[in-house]
Amino acid sequence: MSDNNQMSLALQDGFVKALQLTSEINELIKCLSGLPVEDAVLAINSIRQRLHEVSPFRDEPVDFVKWVPAETVQANDYNPNSVAPPEMELLRVSIMADGYTQPIVTNREEDDIIVIDGFHRNRVGKECEDVRKRVHGYLPVVQIRFEQCDRSDRIASTIRHNRARGKHKVEAMSDIVIELTKRNWSDDKIAKNLGMDRDEILRLRQIAGLAEIFTDQQFSNAWDIEGEITEADFIELTDDVETYEESLVKATRTVNTSDEGRVFHSFDKWECYKAGFYKTSMPGMTKDECEEDYARFLANIPRFSDALERVITEWTHSCEHYLTNVSMNRIAWLGQAAACYDMGVPSMYRGGFFRLSEVQQKEANECALVYLNKWLEANQRPIVTMEEAYSYERQSDIY
Repeated sequence: MSDNNQMSLALQDGFVKALQLTSEINELIKCLSGLPVEDAVLAINSIRQRLHEVSPFRDEPVDFVKWVPAETVQANDYNPNSVAPPEMELLRVSIMADGYTQPIVTNREEDDIIVIDGFHRNRVGKECEDVRKRVHGYLPVVQIRFEQCDRSDRIASTIRHNRARGKHKVEAMSDIVIELTKRNWSDDKIAKNLGMDRDEILRLRQIAGLAEIFTDQQFSNAWDIEGEITEADFIELTDDVETYEESLVKATRTVNTSDEGRVFHSFDKWECYKAGFYKTSMPGMTKDECEEDYARFLANIPRFSDALERVITEWTHSCEHYLTNVSMNRIAWLGQAAACYDMGVPSMYRGGFFRLSEVQQKEANECALVYLNKWLEANQRPIVTMEEAYSYERQSDIY
């Protein structure tokens, strides 16, 4: 038999098998079309997973998009991006008009599905009733590779996704670099996994003002990774404090902002630091409890106002250091500072803000703006609009 005949027979055989498979698929679709939504989703996910297992693209997470109940998807607690209410509304409109065009990137932590990328797609799918109704209370997710299950790996994956699209909040990035350092990641490992160079890592540490982690990790005092940061975790300042401050200002000025009006203070002078602004836990309280307290505090405008007044009058060094930085979200800092002043809740529980309704978020932001401008006026500085208070350089990645 000639090669051409053999090829022709092979093609015919393949065509017949394809027709048979298509017929079986049509029968399967008829069965699926009569199922309730919950059963249909379960069956479709199962079929897609089996197809994914034999797919030539099975090493690519996007090859298997799975629909899961929205309640099973949990936001991470380290997302370095922020989105203002108008932009969240734009995302809602986008999803209602175009549908979910990108899945939420996730990984598993025991029984929870943790968001790696798509923090705001997750929020809109849960919180916007019109979107939630259209997708039947489900969210589309893909799962990154199983070997990336450690928290440090998840953080690095989130940063890679965000940095590939553009800027995100510098302050939150600084927090993340600090956490990875505390988890014994070397500078080289941080640089490789986050797409940074060593100079950028150093600058992010300097922004936080934490002197202990300015030094090379192998010479640092020991960290209790799961414990609370205390004074014992930091090296002592040199006797020549003025020289130290001058060197710190020189090293960090171009990182925070090139504004000549910016005022710098070393972290040991920050009242917020001494009050526990940078602590990593609240003894005897869970994360949910802290965020609930945080939300209740912000929703109580008279109480919030009183705390803001005390912050801008009593936290002199902190306000000078942070409120003269036009490149940061000063509204957010004031809100976090007020919560820390009033309740001792660290800034790491700032996710409580997103437990407020949009109306409550707007009221809290407007309240903080009043006291920001009150401080600016008292210090002979021009008052700002809400947009300017968020940051002149703020770029939000809403998707």
